[in-house]
Amino acid sequence: MTASTPMSFEEQGVTLIALQAIYSALVREFVIDAAPCPVDESFSPSQESVEDANVWFQQVDSQIQVHQLRQFLQTTPLANEVVLRHLLVHHMQKASKSASDRDKTDFLLVQYFSLCAPSGLEDTDLDLEYVAQVLEPVLGPVDTKLPDWLASLETVMQSAARCKRLSELLHSGILEQGRKLKTQNAARYFEPAAMVAFARFSFMVRRIFFRLMHDDLNAIQDGLRDLERRKIETIDCRRAQFSADEPISRLRMICQSWKVMFHAEYSSGQPLRMLVDLRAAVDDALQNGGRKTPLAKGASAPGTAAGRPK
Repeated sequence: MTASTPMSFEEQGVTLIALQAIYSALVREFVIDAAPCPVDESFSPSQESVEDANVWFQQVDSQIQVHQLRQFLQTTPLANEVVLRHLLVHHMQKASKSASDRDKTDFLLVQYFSLCAPSGLEDTDLDLEYVAQVLEPVLGPVDTKLPDWLASLETVMQSAARCKRLSELLHSGILEQGRKLKTQNAARYFEPAAMVAFARFSFMVRRIFFRLMHDDLNAIQDGLRDLERRKIETIDCRRAQFSADEPISRLRMICQSWKVMFHAEYSSGQPLRMLVDLRAAVDDALQNGGRKTPLAKGASAPGTAAGRPK
């Protein structure tokens, strides 16, 4: 069974039974207002029972945001290969697919590929044919000829690969270009060749993103150790929403906590901007011997509307 082939109600029943545990866990995790799941130990798939159960699953789907699904699946032991495959089938078999269904499918394809692909995979091995091969249990055989409307996707990915620092990736607009291409062609996203291309793109950009993020964290920690060797105990971190005399010992603990927090996150939100700004603050301190420098134009001092991090 693949997501590209129509399903009988018996096959739909198998998928719903496989998803019962993870959907019940999602309802509890995010305190979703929903009746008890109609799929239980006594569930017997029939056309009527499957239709009734689908109503419940659709109601829960409408209340789960893609960032919640991402957060949950990247931390729960329930998200194995079989469950991810059933989740993909569930979303892709919908007669009417929303933007949320598209974004969830996009994330699930990358998550499935990440789980099934070898850990030592080199970037050069990640061509469209290989990605299609890994995704075949979900999508079936796919013609990997890139559609004309996706020709720019390779250019965007190459631009991401040339980035040397996380700040360059976040400020270049590369992530936004990929999202824009996806939203502008929403009606064609669910073409098999397009899903393979976007899965490859998202996986590659996520790999680049984490590589640069860890480079920044390591550079910050190396810089803090260097400053400590110079007997410097505090540095000016106002540009990163910390204080003008932030203890280096505290910054080291924060970096350790960020390593855990960022492990499952992939976005360009406030914490990542703080990471980028903290590296710049540490670089300034290394250049200036720990002396304070004027606050960068547009940066917010602690206690302003931008807020102080926990």
